[in-house]
Amino acid sequence: MDYKKLYEEWLNNPYFDAKTKEELLSIKEDEKEIKERFYTELEFGTAGLRGIIGAGTNRMNMYTVRKATQGLANYIIKAGFANKGVAIAYDSRRMSPEFADEAALCLCANGIKAYVFESLRPTPELSFAVRKLNCIAGINITASHNPPEYNGYKVYWEDGAQITPPHDNGIMDEVKAVTDYNTVKTMDKNDAKEAGLYEVIGAEIDDAYIAELKKQVIHEDCIKQVADQIKIVYTPLHGTGNIPARRVLKEIGFDNVYVVPEQELPDGEFPTVSYPNPEAEEAFTLALKLAKEKDADLVLATDPDADRLGVYVKDTKSGEYIPMTGNMSGCLLADYEISQRKEKDGSLPADGALIKTIVTSNMADAIAKYYGINLIEVLTGFKFIGQQILGFENNNNGTYLFGFEESYGCLIGTHARDKDAIVATMALCEAAAYYKTKGMTLWDALVELYDRYGYYKDDVQAVTMKGIEGLEKIQQIMNTLRTNPPTQVGEYKVLSARDYKLDTIRDLTTGEVKPTGLPSSNVLYYDLSDNAWLCVRPSGTEPKVKFYYGIVGTSLEDANAKSAALGKEVLAMIDRM
Repeated sequence: MDYKKLYEEWLNNPYFDAKTKEELLSIKEDEKEIKERFYTELEFGTAGLRGIIGAGTNRMNMYTVRKATQGLANYIIKAGFANKGVAIAYDSRRMSPEFADEAALCLCANGIKAYVFESLRPTPELSFAVRKLNCIAGINITASHNPPEYNGYKVYWEDGAQITPPHDNGIMDEVKAVTDYNTVKTMDKNDAKEAGLYEVIGAEIDDAYIAELKKQVIHEDCIKQVADQIKIVYTPLHGTGNIPARRVLKEIGFDNVYVVPEQELPDGEFPTVSYPNPEAEEAFTLALKLAKEKDADLVLATDPDADRLGVYVKDTKSGEYIPMTGNMSGCLLADYEISQRKEKDGSLPADGALIKTIVTSNMADAIAKYYGINLIEVLTGFKFIGQQILGFENNNNGTYLFGFEESYGCLIGTHARDKDAIVATMALCEAAAYYKTKGMTLWDALVELYDRYGYYKDDVQAVTMKGIEGLEKIQQIMNTLRTNPPTQVGEYKVLSARDYKLDTIRDLTTGEVKPTGLPSSNVLYYDLSDNAWLCVRPSGTEPKVKFYYGIVGTSLEDANAKSAALGKEVLAMIDRM
């Protein structure tokens, strides 16, 4: 059915409510908008749904949420797990509580129990709840750090990680098989509660989650010694992190925590930022202002669903606040956690592992080599780190020590199977206390790592391409690079080309081809001379194509210069395509 017929169907079908039809009538003269909303279905990808809120098949709304949930329910029933429940959480975005209830009531109508959080909760707590409640799956209503007009729907499996093969493909197939919205089930909320199919959860899960986080503390002694000398500024960016982050910091002994008042309360409009992303400098404007007033030691920001952590640390020598990328804070925490566990236990497990994604800093490789532990590289997406943890458990071989990705996400412990900015907040403050007892700041500690491992510098250029034309342009870029891989990028020679979609690694000198060993994914990666690298992949959650790259310098200044030069070459390469 073409987009015009679908538009008319939504207008005329009694299944769709009056509010939806009113919204659609308001765009009846806008051909382009009608096409954008109906030219395709909002794709249920490997992470679920994410899109602009609004009426239409290519939008996030109660009907597309129900349809996705019906597909999930069908998969659960066919797999024989209808007797196990599904945990549901949501963040502070527009329509998040409503979408959570729509998902819950669809599950209930299919005879599957829904455990729904009483109010907004962080993504990692949803991951934890799936395991704590022995659920078969979890649903999280969030669009992470996307702009306010977006919302999303993430699906988790019983291990607490986002769905991976074979479940992702199985669920996607079931969602695609739901072609008639009229067949999607739902039921009255009161009836669902009376039937014992809809259960509200809250404080009991909160307490258990915080207790698990506190088990990860290594140096209570250092916290007791210097916590009163450390000042922390924190912002939840209008999201879910405010209560759990403040609670865990207080309970382990940090009292000097100052929350940015303008960003403290949940607000799906994100009125103080254009983009609630802790990767963006803009997100820290108010926090840095407060930090200077309080003379804070570190400045922390979690994104709306509190799975990503952004960090600024004070350099006492210059008095400046220095931003840490996800690679920087991830490497700092990786080294801290691994080194201190080794010191505490006397040694590290022989099968200990540090896990990172393919676009994460190669400093992680150096850290793993230094401590004599395994370095495991996975595709982009924290679910693949979760998959490795599950493999360790199932095979009784492998000990998870730390895992992180460049996009400001890491996991300490195995209480959850997604990145956890609450536990990262706690650990970073603990690390600040530990280094303070050594007369060092977090920035001092990071510089010490550079001196030990090399001056790694990693960055990303993200190019936004919205709409139908944007998708076509992104595809064109990938096709061009796939068929004509570069042999030189600036001053760097391309040594090998990895194509994760075709499962090939081609040595450009010898012509030798070998498999990547990872699942198929539309990602291209180039190993460059002088330990540099470049990776290209379309974003799985935003209308963007991302160019990741990294170099190793001889000093901070040299690394910054080399990274800037490679970044210019990358942008020039994009312009030529």
